[in-house]
Amino acid sequence: MRLSTRNQLTGTVSAIKPGAVMSVVTVELDGGQQVVASITKDATDELELAPGKPVTVLVKSTEVMLGVE
Repeated sequence: MRLSTRNQLTGTVSAIKPGAVMSVVTVELDGGQQVVASITKDATDELELAPGKPVTVLVKSTEVMLGVE
């Protein structure tokens, strides 16, 4: 599959916290950093996500904001 998304990060699912509707999926990137994504439980099931499964994290956003005091 070819995608227009330029921010593609490869890694491995390290943890999944399932909820009633949403799952919180933690991905350990190849460089050692972690990315956490909230996706629907249906998507988790359809993608057959499980710890140890290789995935590609796709980031498509016009804004990323952080703040501290």
